[in-house]
Parts: sequence; C-alpha cells; structure tokens
Amino acid sequence: MNVVVGISGASGVGYGIRLLQVLAEKGCVTHLIITDSARKIMEIETDFSGADVEKLARYAHPPDDFSASVASGSYPFDAMVVIPCSMGTLSAIASGSSDTLITRAADVCLKEKRRLILVPRETPLSLVQLRNMVAVAEAGAVVLPACPAFYSRPESLGELVDVLVGRVLDLLGVKNDLYHRWKAENAVGRKCL
Repeated sequence: MNVVVGISGASGVGYGIRLLQVLAEKGCVTHLIITDSARKIMEIETDFSGADVEKLARYAHPPDDFSASVASGSYPFDAMVVIPCSMGTLSAIASGSSDTLITRAADVCLKEKRRLILVPRETPLSLVQLRNMVAVAEAGAVVLPACPAFYSRPESLGELVDVLVGRVLDLLGVKNDLYHRWKAENAVGRKCL
C-alpha cells in the first residue's frame, strides 16, 4: 500500500509518528509531509525531531513542494491520512484551498476518489469547525476524531495512541492487532425482569 501521511500543526503529533512506525512495519510505502508548526509541536510533545520522524517514512516532502509526486492525480498513491489534522488544515481541505502540499494531496484524494482520513484533535468544536467536518465528509473524506476507546482498559498513553492508530489502519484496510476489539463479552450484562 502506498500512503501519504500529513502531520499538521495540532496537538497529538504522536498519533502521526506511531502511524508511520506501524506502516513501516507492515511494509507500506509512505510519503510524509510535516508542516512547520507540526515540527515545533514535535519538540514540545515528543522526544522526536522532524528529521527523526522523516526517517520513519520512505519519502519525505517539504510542505511547500508542489513538484512532489503526491501533488498530482496521475501519481498512483492509495490513500492519505492527515494525523493530526489542525482546524486550519481541515478548513483549507473543506474549501478546496490547495495552498500547501498537504491540502493539495488531500484535494487529489477527493478528486480521484481515493481514501482520505482526517484525524482532527480539537475540543470543544465551534460551529464553523463542525460545518467544515460536514463539508469534507460530504466530499468523501472520513473524519476520525482523536477519541480513543476505553473499554479495553488501556494502562498507558501508548496503548491509548494504539487504539486510535489501529482504527486508522482498519480504515486503510491494513490488518493489525494494535488494540482489543469490542466483543459481546466486554459488555456487562443486566438481567431483565
């Protein structure tokens, strides 16, 4: 599988880093685009530098390189994930503004009917942000908010990250066992009277 991964300037860059690690383990070809603000957030939230994260990908593209292969619909990548997806990036994708390589590659996904997964990480959400989410969903994107499940009783931050990354991999069609899936026996039954 050939996947574009965009890491934009929102909290939660660890999600994108973990996704790159697992995609590499699965033998997927990855094209990475990191925004300048995401690089700053990496320094705040993680022990990774932008250069460290670039090494996890097969290809790394500058965020303003419109000559990159993934800027063209004729380049046959399979899917794209923007993880995390800042509200500014979401807004640009919703309006069709292709002023960065991330938004251009996302636009390519939508026009070519390829899988586009956006992982916004913001709370609370304004009406403008909600409308932008509706707009991208109507255009064909999948909006997967960074809301990990707790029924598996995660014991670490890493396990919480894996729940969300596992869901992204599911949507990409990449088999994984990163998290415990819901089973009927997970539910606590109540006796009906």
